[in-house]
This record gives sequence, structure tokens and C-alpha cells, in this order.
Amino acid sequence: MIDRGGREEKELLNRFLRYVKIDTQADPSSSTVPSTKKQLNLSRLLTEECKKIGLQEVEMTEEGYVYATIAPTTKKKVPVLCFCAHVDTAPDCSGANVKPIVHRNYDGSDIVLPDDQTQIINPQQFPILKTLIGDDIITASGKTLLGADDKSGVAIIMQAAKYLIDHPEIRHGKIRILFTTDEEIGRGVEYVKMDKLGADFGYTLDGGPKGSFEDETFSADAVKVSINGVSAHPGYAKGKMENAMKIASGVVSKLPKRLSPERTSGRKGFIHPTQIKGELESTIIEFIIRDFETTKLVQHEQKLKDIIDKVLTGFPNSTYEFEVTEQYRNMKEVLKQHPEVSKYAREAIRQCGLKVKTHPIRGGTDGSRLSQMGLPCPNLFTGMHAIHSKQEWVSLQDMTSSMGVLIKLVQIWEQNSVQ
Repeated sequence: MIDRGGREEKELLNRFLRYVKIDTQADPSSSTVPSTKKQLNLSRLLTEECKKIGLQEVEMTEEGYVYATIAPTTKKKVPVLCFCAHVDTAPDCSGANVKPIVHRNYDGSDIVLPDDQTQIINPQQFPILKTLIGDDIITASGKTLLGADDKSGVAIIMQAAKYLIDHPEIRHGKIRILFTTDEEIGRGVEYVKMDKLGADFGYTLDGGPKGSFEDETFSADAVKVSINGVSAHPGYAKGKMENAMKIASGVVSKLPKRLSPERTSGRKGFIHPTQIKGELESTIIEFIIRDFETTKLVQHEQKLKDIIDKVLTGFPNSTYEFEVTEQYRNMKEVLKQHPEVSKYAREAIRQCGLKVKTHPIRGGTDGSRLSQMGLPCPNLFTGMHAIHSKQEWVSLQDMTSSMGVLIKLVQIWEQNSVQ
């Protein structure tokens, strides 16, 4: 449907290169919404581009969200679909002054990034490159991330929207576009108004290798443990002082290694301390708790409580508070109630001549939260690799394939709807 090297692919590339040059890095320490004002620069550009290509109901909110509509071209009663991607990039690696490089007609050799020649992308580290010989590989220059996470998704949605506007003969229902901010710091859809969105089912464009489809994520809680020790003058502390920092260290040292991120993979969950801060009298440990089975979160949290209680037997006058905050839940719990959402996505991938690659996400997406908010929303591939790093890269042709899947997907929904 989309010609390799044709006009649509060239436009897609130009969009992507335009977007990644805009610094949209999120800041987890910020309390503003969005967390960084610079995210609004891309949101404003997308708002103008949505209007320019002929989308309807285009709106940018104060949070930086962009809503838009592709009008239906059928009289059938088709469920309203939403395509979603996020404009922000991760705080893990600089997103300022990104200099994207297009490595045309990749020949299978090492890609040495010019601004830091210690940054090398090669088939030994990324075996999938061996299957992409002849593709156009896009990287950054070695000092920043690329921003394919998730500007590849943003560019794919925008170009697919333009294609559908330019080809009204393609039958589809109403389609809503949603671009969010602060996804990388867990706040992506916090301010989405579901009545404003007005969609029945959705798909995030925030996935990896060509053909991948994800309809299962971790369930996630955050735990804050506040330890209250006993302060005393260190010169006269014998039998009195109970150091909260030492208690915290004891708790962390006794965490089971089998439940740590560095020892788990596949469907195994973990207990992971992310921050310790405090002083002698009061110390806070922050944890993230993850598992694919939501019921196991409680088990992991009880295990953590048991460890704290055991450590505190040596500190009889100290206490603690244990605060659990729900972060997101496994989207599978919602999607299994609407099997057609995943079924049609897999069908669209296959009809585009691709092999479907399904695996659970050891993390969460905007789709995890949207699913819990009433919008069943699995995740489709964009072709991104090595995200959140200076070695981040994406194949232009994989992005084009993703665009083709979206166009096929809206037709499948229309074909399976009643008059």
C-alpha cells in the first residue's frame, strides 16, 4: 500500500526528523503540568500540522495534550478508534540538540556515531540489524538519545492521518488522535478527559520491532516506606540511638535477590528500591513493585513488610509507615473482555505481510492506564530499538510498515461493523 522510497515514506521521514530535533525531555522532579514547558513546543507544532492536513476538532489543552479527529468515510456504525503516542522523551539521556543521521541503504556493518565514536551500533549487539540490510537506519549523533520513543509513533500517526485524509475512498469510521505529555515519568494520561476523547477502543504506537504487538503489561504499585528511628548524641548513644539510615540499609540488604530486576525476566515480577533519602531520625525508601498477576503485588508487598518487621526486631523503639500507591494494571485484564481489539490488530499485521510477534511488556504504557480508564488499548510497533540511550535507532522502512498496519487496521474495523 505504501511504496518503499515513495512520497509517503519521504514525508514520514521528514516528519520524524523534524520532531526529534525538538527537545521534549520530561522531568520527574518537576511538579508542573507538563513537567517541562519545552514539551509544549512539539504539541503546538502538531496542533498546527493537524489543522494543515485537514483534521477536525483539533485542540491543544493546557497540559499539552493534542486531540484531533479524522472524519468517517463510511455510513456503517463503526466503533470510534483512538491512535495515541507521547511527545516527551525519557529523562535517562539528554534530548537536547539531537542531530539525527540517516544511514541510507544499511550494509550490515557497524554504525559508529560521529560525535562519540565509542557509541557503536552493530549486529553483534543488535542481531535484528542482519534482517534490515538495505533499510535506512536513523540514529542520533552519539551525544543524545534519538527520540524514536515515541516520536516515531507520533510521526507514524500523523502520516497515516494525512494518508487517510488524502484517500477518502478508504472506508473507515471516526478516528480520534491523542498525543500526550509526560508518559516517560508515569503521568501520560493523568489528565485525559475520556468524554472529550470520545473513543471506544484505542491503540498506542509505542512498540519495538516490526510486527510486534503487545496486549499485556506489568501491574504496578509504588511503595513508600517511612522509617522513624531514635536520635541521640553520638557520644552518649549507647542503648539509645536507633539509626533510621542503618535500618533502611538492613531492609535493602535483605531483599530477596530472586525478586530483583537484575535477576528476573519473562513473566517474573520484582521488588525494586528506587530511592533512599533521609537522616538518622527519619529515612524514606521508595520502591516499585511489579508483576503480571495483580494479586501477586499484595504478596510482594507483604514480603517487604515481613522483611521490615524482622529488621526492626533489632530496633525495638523504631517504627515505620507503609504507603502503597496504585500506578497501573495489566491491560490484559481489560482486553480479554474485548478480544476483537487484539484480533483485528494481529489480522492487520498479517495482512501487511508481517509475522506477528507477541510478548508481554515488562513495564507499562499509556495504554495500561487508558485500559483501566475504560479505553481498551494495546500497543503496536513503531520499529524503535535501544530506547532511552545514545544508541537508540529506528528503521524508516519499519516505520512505514507500521503506518501501513494502521491503514489496514481501520479498514478491518469498518469491514467487521454492521450497517
